[in-house]
Amino acid sequence: MTPFIRLHPADDVLIARTQLVGGSVAQDVTIKGLIPPGHKVATRAIAQGEPVRRYNQIIGFASKPIAAGEHVHTHNLGVGPNGGDFARDYAFGADVKPPTAKREASFMGIKRGDGRVATRNYIGILSSVNCSATAARAIADHFSRQTNPAALADYPMVDGVVALTHGTGCGMDTEGMGMQILERTLAGYATHANFWGVLVVGLGCEANQINAWLAHSSLREGDTLKVFNIQDTGGTRKTVEKGIALVKEMLPKANAVKREPCSASHITIGLQCGGSDGYSGISANPALGAAVDLLVAHGGTAILSETPEIYGAEHLLTRRAIRREVGEKLIERIRWWEHYTEVNEGEMNNNPSPGNKAGGLTTILEKSLGAVAKGGTTNLEAVYEYAEPVKAHGFVYMDTPGYDPVSATGQVAGGANMICFTTGRGSAYGCAPSPSLKLATNTALWQRQEEDMDINCGEIIDGKATIAEMGRRIFELVLATASGEASKSEKHGYGQNEFVPWQVGAVM
Repeated sequence: MTPFIRLHPADDVLIARTQLVGGSVAQDVTIKGLIPPGHKVATRAIAQGEPVRRYNQIIGFASKPIAAGEHVHTHNLGVGPNGGDFARDYAFGADVKPPTAKREASFMGIKRGDGRVATRNYIGILSSVNCSATAARAIADHFSRQTNPAALADYPMVDGVVALTHGTGCGMDTEGMGMQILERTLAGYATHANFWGVLVVGLGCEANQINAWLAHSSLREGDTLKVFNIQDTGGTRKTVEKGIALVKEMLPKANAVKREPCSASHITIGLQCGGSDGYSGISANPALGAAVDLLVAHGGTAILSETPEIYGAEHLLTRRAIRREVGEKLIERIRWWEHYTEVNEGEMNNNPSPGNKAGGLTTILEKSLGAVAKGGTTNLEAVYEYAEPVKAHGFVYMDTPGYDPVSATGQVAGGANMICFTTGRGSAYGCAPSPSLKLATNTALWQRQEEDMDINCGEIIDGKATIAEMGRRIFELVLATASGEASKSEKHGYGQNEFVPWQVGAVM
């Protein structure tokens, strides 16, 4: 096994598989200085201003002359004078594939009365505003299996009672984009297949009025949706008592479910990557992409997101758009983000994060090219705005920020009943009500943080598994988890604090 990885014959860089020492030789290039694992080394002399390629795609421009064998990173590589805005060939639909015969696989799911299939069976407590968050949490805490195990002892088919609270809901334009996003997000969770029932708790005087939300979302109260607020109920104690009583009424019916064989076409995965490193685009991300291709072949759905983290690689997605308008909608969202970051005195190259850079990623262009690999190779069927209901099957895109909890919250609101999360630096993320699987990009991370990781894609780097083999293993783990097998993050109790709706607009 070589101490480096070359991803494409036309690339200008090699990726260090292990630490490369000055004076050693890699593919006829003498290494200059230490090159950390996951970092890049130049295969040739590169002039200042010249584009640098990885994956046979531009990942940046030399900010100073780079000698062959030199470490290529932030000190000599940037996005160029135009902030990464250089001509890209969108070639709408050029790589669209003809339909293939659907394959069949099943998992043990929970069928709902409306035909949807759940991977989990929770009761949820949502807050309309931050002011009711404490009361919402107190209701859920009463049913905690850690502190009050007797409360759910008679209801083994109920996965738990969880409070999903947030920091907004007031001090905002009641008709603005921020309120529309919050309403969509709460509606998506209130009707999510993985919740048997939901309570929504408000304060009473907030901007996000519950009755207005119900009307705008075409929702109404019933056996599985109850709403009330602190002011009308008579204070915090009475609100908590009322919430506990309502959950107790729901529990017998929520427990009267069973798992039965269901088609894999009912699985919708939200694709996430966080704490990425130089191996993410080589191991875990393409392996997850292989699993996505398998899921789509079986009729399932996968949602790629994090628009600031596909910047510079969007042309690889527009080529897969089934219709030109699908690809154009994606580009419209890119342009929106360029404007959004500009008016907030930022730029699209606010990534990679310090941890990403320590792991070997240098520019947002490089990070994005690795990130889109999570989406596999199948056709792009649709593009959605944040928290919109995902109705198409197959590979789709949802516009979200790159911040993982915010992004995944939008995907779950859209209907994702599973999250697959790749990480190279290490993540402790979990999600409720949809289980989250974490995929390590390298074996060192797996060994260091195995209690948080569900699968080690570092075997690809180690030469012990192919991308296709790892993709099959991920797909099989998805089926097992959708059938009720607990993910590592579920065992740790993650999920309630990771509900973070996207907050847009002025806080008034």
